[in-house]
Amino acid sequence: MRLLVCALLLGLLCLLDPSTAKESPPKVQVYSRVPGEYGKNNTIVCHVSGFHPPEIRIELLRNGEEIPKATQSDLAFEENWHYHLTRHASFTPKEGEVFSCRVTHMGNRRQYHWEPDM
Repeated sequence: MRLLVCALLLGLLCLLDPSTAKESPPKVQVYSRVPGEYGKNNTIVCHVSGFHPPEIRIELLRNGEEIPKATQSDLAFEENWHYHLTRHASFTPKEGEVFSCRVTHMGNRRQYHWEPDM
């Protein structure tokens, strides 16, 4: 009986093997905590979801330079072994500045711009 239970558990673990998940590119959302206003402190957020495998790099940028002291959530997984992460940083937008999120996944690098509400 014990052998049967062990075999069943092993079979279930094989079904949950993350290596069977397909490669999936990330879905990226860049937004601010509150509507943007020049000269007012805010938080820029880059939410990346639905990607596999979990190796990914997220950078928040101001005029192409990485914003210091950005904070990142812990890696979490969704159904089908897809993952999501959120990176955010405090920022004070000024007219003419460009804020963006650069995501590198599976050797592909893309940049997503924050669209201010101003």
